Amino acid sequence: MSSRERVLGRVRRALADVPDDALPYEGAVTRDYLREHGRRSVPQTVDLLAENLADYRAFVHRCADGQLPGLLARLLAAHGSRSVVVPPGLPPSWLKAVDATRVQDRAASTPPELDRVDSVVTGCAVAVAETGTIVLDGSPDQGRRRITLVPDHHICVVRVPDQVVASVPQALERLDPARPLTWISGPSATSDIELDRVEGVHGPRTLEVVLLSGS
Repeated sequence: MSSRERVLGRVRRALADVPDDALPYEGAVTRDYLREHGRRSVPQTVDLLAENLADYRAFVHRCADGQLPGLLARLLAAHGSRSVVVPPGLPPSWLKAVDATRVQDRAASTPPELDRVDSVVTGCAVAVAETGTIVLDGSPDQGRRRITLVPDHHICVVRVPDQVVASVPQALERLDPARPLTWISGPSATSDIELDRVEGVHGPRTLEVVLLSGS
């Protein structure tokens, strides 16, 4: 008997006493949990996002639409970035003030090539205030997952309030589970058994989030 047959046999035995008219999982499990913890106005939700992002050691910036090109130029210059990965659908106006060399997001790019790039600038799909999480789904303004995992510096632009939700359940309603979702809560970090924190192990060492308002 193969391992597959043994596993399937255990499943059949576990389900042997389940009646045929049993409710499916989606109906059997109640989903009356809180969809949001507390009541907040839209500005308070955005403030909570900024607070939790900072708590995760992300650098948070706020600006109006017309200020974004100048802010991105300053952030890249302050980081010493001479090259930046650009997703294919990133608005060209965002980087019009940037002097760094643009590196296009290409399927043929190798990890060593991306590792030589200083920074990446992307948009996002949604941001979760209660957890300080930004979610990427591979849309044209975000590009392939690897361009936000290999370069050491990631600048992510979040449109507020349109892309900000309070909770994870609200975020899930906006996301397509068939897309390549990347959930980011602060810069990449891990800790050993003595709780010594090391950043940049499996993603960017530095995460900067720009909360972009429309005016």
